[in-house]
Amino acid sequence: MVTREQIEGLMETVRNLYLADSIPWVIGYSGGKDSTATLQLVWLALRELPQEQLKKTVHIINTDTLVESPVVAMWAQQSLRRMEEAAEVQHLPFAPHRLTPDYNNTFWVNLIGRGYPFPRKKFRWCTDRLKIQPVNKFIKEKLAEHGEIIMVLGTRKAESANRAKTMAYYEKKRVRELLSPNPTLVNELVFSPLAEWTDDDVWIYLMQYKNPWGYSNQELLTLYKGATPDNECPMMVEKDLPSCGRSRFGCWVCTMVEKDKSMEAMISNDDEKAWMTPLLEFRNEFGDETQDRERRSFRKMGGFLQGSYGQLHHGPYKKEIREEWLGRLLEIQADINANGPEEFADLELITMPELRAIRRIWVNEKHEFDDSLPRIYEKKLGKPFHDPEWFVSGTFGHDEWETLKQVCADLNPEEELNFEMMYSLIDVENRANSLNQRKGILDSLEDCITHTFYENETDALNYYLERLERKRSLGGKYDEKFFAHVKGEGEEFDQEANEEDAALIGDENE
Repeated sequence: MVTREQIEGLMETVRNLYLADSIPWVIGYSGGKDSTATLQLVWLALRELPQEQLKKTVHIINTDTLVESPVVAMWAQQSLRRMEEAAEVQHLPFAPHRLTPDYNNTFWVNLIGRGYPFPRKKFRWCTDRLKIQPVNKFIKEKLAEHGEIIMVLGTRKAESANRAKTMAYYEKKRVRELLSPNPTLVNELVFSPLAEWTDDDVWIYLMQYKNPWGYSNQELLTLYKGATPDNECPMMVEKDLPSCGRSRFGCWVCTMVEKDKSMEAMISNDDEKAWMTPLLEFRNEFGDETQDRERRSFRKMGGFLQGSYGQLHHGPYKKEIREEWLGRLLEIQADINANGPEEFADLELITMPELRAIRRIWVNEKHEFDDSLPRIYEKKLGKPFHDPEWFVSGTFGHDEWETLKQVCADLNPEEELNFEMMYSLIDVENRANSLNQRKGILDSLEDCITHTFYENETDALNYYLERLERKRSLGGKYDEKFFAHVKGEGEEFDQEANEEDAALIGDENE
């Protein structure tokens, strides 16, 4: 158990390290117990220094993925505002920053806009885009400005065996006392003041020391208790008792875990949080592994075919699925705004910049010139979609789309991709309305045809098989497992194949 003497000694270490050089500090703050304890420790330590010694800035960064649990996101945002006010009043060098992912690379823009399969073990596309990139961008800016930075993190060895092993490994590589190198960014040193603390040490410290920016650590404890299945938060009674320190807050859309136990516990333990139930249900709906394959095109993002285990890899989500999910998301948002707690009356589950980015992807990249997003938005929210920078490049819209769809259905209802081929060809031609824009148009038209000439998935699979047979007969490399499964010699299409199916989406940006 951490003692008051140890805490005071650690704060003295923080002060000495702060005064040792002119390198600015960056503290990672998530709103959770570890980052709160770390920031509080630094804050209380520096508050004891005379004003003339507080010369270098301590940046506080919070990364909002835009899909954080609404309760935790609001907690963190309000904390940042309190920190800014308190730092000014107390004349301390803390500068809070809220970091967000690029609006064109958010969770919803990738899932609903581009049609990425939901994140899973072999296709975890979310973490880098939503968390790592915003932080790295901020840090690189500070490195360019100052040459070096010291990153202060609330990581602890007691969190997991892997975390302890990693921290011990980089401790051996230290070039300065207490400062470990960052494995990915040069000139960034990492200081982890709570490295040896347990969960109980963190809670004891938070309960014994008053939060210096005016937030309630008791409310933070209550938040953790509410996210624990049994609504208990035992400490120091028996070492095998579950600690609420094991609760995990994160993205409410996260499909990297089978169940969102923290949100389930919040809803179960507190009737006032029942308004989050639709979020949980929606997450379980789009994260349903058993239904996912049929919701996606049998072609990759670029329109080509790829397969293994005797089947084609399925790629992005189909148009009707993407539109259905957008409508569902907006419905939930409207219901929370109208019937949820007053503090969430302006909650945006999906932001306007994200909606505009999705619109451009659907119309400009996917050739879906019916431009359905504004209609979905107006239907679900009851107000017009505002997009002042939108430029209509063609003359076709929803009416022409519906006419073409009916004509294609009348001609041959069995041709699954006939309509897509037609609207893609028409959109490509329609956009090339000047000589300057017609460069490469024949290649674009050819691409549309080569990506959509299959009658259905069976026809595409046979075509893919014929190509592999030809490659094999000419002595080229081919997938032996694919043929084994086609001939019934392989194992059934299993979880591994499904993971690979998603991982090989075939996005040119991957």
